[in-house]
Amino acid sequence: MAVLKKIGVIFTLTMFISGVLSPNLSSGITIKEEEELAREYMKFLTANLDIVDDPVINDYINRLGKKLVADFPQQPFSYHFYVVKEDVYNAFATPAGHIFIYSGLIAAMDDEAELAGILAHEISHVFCRHISQKIDRSKKVNMATLAGVAAGILLGVAGAGQAASALTVGSMAAGQSAMLAYSRADEVQADQIGLVYLTKAGYDGRGLQVALNKIRSKQWFGSETVPSYLMTHPAVEDRLAYIDTFLERNQRESKAVARKESRDFKIAHARIVALYTDESLALRKFKSAVEKNPDNVIDRYGYGLTLARAGNLQDAVTVLKRALELDAFSPEILTALGRVYFLAGRYPEAKNTLESALSISSDNPEGLYYIGRTQLELGYPAQAETAFEALLNRGLANKQVYYFLGKAYGAQGKLADAHYTLGIYYLKKRELRNARIQFALALKKTEDPDRRKELEDRLAKIDEALKTIKTNKG
Repeated sequence: MAVLKKIGVIFTLTMFISGVLSPNLSSGITIKEEEELAREYMKFLTANLDIVDDPVINDYINRLGKKLVADFPQQPFSYHFYVVKEDVYNAFATPAGHIFIYSGLIAAMDDEAELAGILAHEISHVFCRHISQKIDRSKKVNMATLAGVAAGILLGVAGAGQAASALTVGSMAAGQSAMLAYSRADEVQADQIGLVYLTKAGYDGRGLQVALNKIRSKQWFGSETVPSYLMTHPAVEDRLAYIDTFLERNQRESKAVARKESRDFKIAHARIVALYTDESLALRKFKSAVEKNPDNVIDRYGYGLTLARAGNLQDAVTVLKRALELDAFSPEILTALGRVYFLAGRYPEAKNTLESALSISSDNPEGLYYIGRTQLELGYPAQAETAFEALLNRGLANKQVYYFLGKAYGAQGKLADAHYTLGIYYLKKRELRNARIQFALALKKTEDPDRRKELEDRLAKIDEALKTIKTNKG
């Protein structure tokens, strides 16, 4: 039975009949406090991490994460999943359901069960409220300060050493921050709960085992490159031994879950390698793979994306056209080809190709984004508006969608909407002065009373933030 220490107080964790450790949800800060803390966390993390702003990857990782969450008991949080662009073998969770996984770890994976295993483990940390329990004794410390300490630890987990140290030391003494690190009991409990819900979702529990072995393998590259995941997530050997025992027991008691082959995972994996890892390494990887197996559609997709990233648009067209010969109705390949046509300024070809992709998969986020941009270039702002608004309605709009939607509104003379949307764009970029200019212009043009009230509130908050920044600099 796992024991969770919380600054001198020991909580006994009881077993469910099913054999899952039950989290002690009655302890820790309140749900409202945890959500407040999470908002402070996110300010630090989004300012210090390079979060992948890709609607295809964001859509995939959130669909997978929410599929796993659906099998957990009802929770008070809405979960959100993010990919961080960095060649690190790591993942972590903040309070209140924000879960981050690094592009380097995803690139090292071979199937969806591995990714699902890591996500299930991190979801379990949130479900058990591990960090909130440890913070309970420090409620006397202001939430922003606690978030600075905890975000510093998480950035340390990520390998962002200088940023992490500055946040942690600047907020609280190192001895105080140590209390927030996960214990051995926390990690084992997250493994135990994660494995049960991983298999409930239909995944082979070996996925978590394989992923942890890959993380552990980094040790062989020398002490300077040992990922801090291993240092801050203790007892990796013990955890692997436990997982092995769990798998043996459950395989005896029931049929092992079949290994899932997910096309969505393969597409997202190829995309991460092609667009968010070292460009020269990605080119060599995909070129070699295509030479060995010319009929592998996914490798051709990745190779085409990487060639386009490198600026070799003509070869990218050739590679993706060959992929279409192998899989003529693939919306992903059609979209990739349409995107290359767009980048090459071949807008009529881009329009036809992207429309074909959307006729197969109408909610394809990349297809909607590039058809919108293509329609803008061709002088059809109303059609562009429809595409960009579809992305907004699905919650898949990145910063650039707001920018081009603002342009589409402006081209149609919808100036209140144009300034408002451009204000959101600059706000997301943390360019407060530019955001203020756009919101002020929107206020002058807006007649809707609810929108006017929202704009007044936004302007007041921006003014307060700018005043604070000026004071701190002074």
